[in-house]
Amino acid sequence: MKVTMLLADYAQVADGKLTIVGGGWSVTGPMPVPFAIAILFEVPWDRANMKHRFRLDLVDSDGHVVFVPTDEGEEPLVIEGEFEAGRPPGLKPGTPLDVPIAINLPGPPIQPGGRYEWRLTVNGEGGENWRLPFSTRGEAEQPD
Repeated sequence: MKVTMLLADYAQVADGKLTIVGGGWSVTGPMPVPFAIAILFEVPWDRANMKHRFRLDLVDSDGHVVFVPTDEGEEPLVIEGEFEAGRPPGLKPGTPLDVPIAINLPGPPIQPGGRYEWRLTVNGEGGENWRLPFSTRGEAEQPD
């Protein structure tokens, strides 16, 4: 499965396409700042009409899972979901099927001046390029 991921200020899915506003950055903050993760899955023809589970884990620069405060204490910052690509009538056999997903976040309470990475897995497997690294500005740093 081919996956394209992008950090953005905002993203949405409409008519099977991604609309991305302020996309393509890797430095943000200081936190918390709302942002989006835009994902385009290219599902191979032979993996259509099956449920696929995805998971995004936020990890710090040491590769440790990032925990955020909740009413019950702390929990890892994880986003999970599932998708299924159906084959539309008349589509040429072998054509990959696009599945766009937009995830808008209110701005996680993570540390300023840090380095982080979203790591994606699909059906428990990760891909070589299924990572979105980014940095957060410190409190005194101003955007360019």
